[in-house]
Amino acid sequence: MSRSTFRQVDSGLRSGRQNIALDQAMVEAHSAGEIPDTLRFISFKPCVLLGRHQALSQEVNADYCHSQGIEIGRRITGGGAIYMDEGVLGWALICQRSALGGGALGDLTARICGAAAAGLSRLGVTAKFRPRNDIEIEGRKISGTGGFFDGNTLIYQGTILVDPKPDIMFQALNVARDKYAKHGLKDAAQRVTSLVAELGRKPSREEIITAMSAAFGEELGLDMEDGELSELEESYAAQSYLDEIGTDAFVAEIDDPSREAGVLVGRTTGAGGQVVAYLRLEGPNDQLIREVLFSGDFFVTPPRFVFDLEAHLRGTQIEQVADTVKGFFQEAEVGLLSVTQEDFTSAVQGAAQVRSVRA
Repeated sequence: MSRSTFRQVDSGLRSGRQNIALDQAMVEAHSAGEIPDTLRFISFKPCVLLGRHQALSQEVNADYCHSQGIEIGRRITGGGAIYMDEGVLGWALICQRSALGGGALGDLTARICGAAAAGLSRLGVTAKFRPRNDIEIEGRKISGTGGFFDGNTLIYQGTILVDPKPDIMFQALNVARDKYAKHGLKDAAQRVTSLVAELGRKPSREEIITAMSAAFGEELGLDMEDGELSELEESYAAQSYLDEIGTDAFVAEIDDPSREAGVLVGRTTGAGGQVVAYLRLEGPNDQLIREVLFSGDFFVTPPRFVFDLEAHLRGTQIEQVADTVKGFFQEAEVGLLSVTQEDFTSAVQGAAQVRSVRA
């Protein structure tokens, strides 16, 4: 199998929303054939980044963030909310899915995370991939990852906890205690580690980039060539920031629908994440779905699939939800990394059961 050539770029220090706007710009430019396959390294000013489908009020301590000057942004990828600053290094692959051997998102996740773990191990730690999408050292998370397909373009991102600030991290995020209790932990900080904690020193940014780049090349069969971002990418990013990603409206697009009158809430939580359904009903005996909104820390590809499913369920009878969801999945080209189609069905049905309890 021939090796793929990747451009390697360092996009420098940017705000959270600026970095996400650049993510969007690079996906669009790559899909249009305007940029090559790329490995990007990313640095952030202090920010909290929501997953694409998460509810703002439930995941983020907004008052704390505002008081500390911590920006709140929303990613274009799924997963859970994260705190980022200069103590966390990000990386991203934007490429043809075939450049990494093709396959489903779960298969690519395993290969990419295996390569990232090999890169961290080059620094002197023993890092391993832990399904669904984490990289750990002796059971403690040092890297979270996630991505999606946009046509034939793959964006897959990860973070590396170099020298994080856990006190700030856990004040900025509304970290659910039961999420860590299932690991037998009393405190969220016990679930994570860092390169500084493991090595007893702070490796330089250049040292980490060199190790990660070499491992991606060796493990994934890639040849890296140093490059720079193009004027086109920067222009696309600036426009995306102004039009959508940098706006408060985009960040607050999903907030807390449960506070609105008439909204029913159902939740399904499994090993792969949580799906929350916010449901409005109408018609005789409230048997028809007026609208549904899905939230959670799940990964689906493409992300717009969730919005298409929400639209498809409008007007569906509650008793037909399972068949409707099943039919939609059969017709749609969708990849699920962390949840199943039954999780979406169960969340809607759980919300509908709340109606019966209230009646």
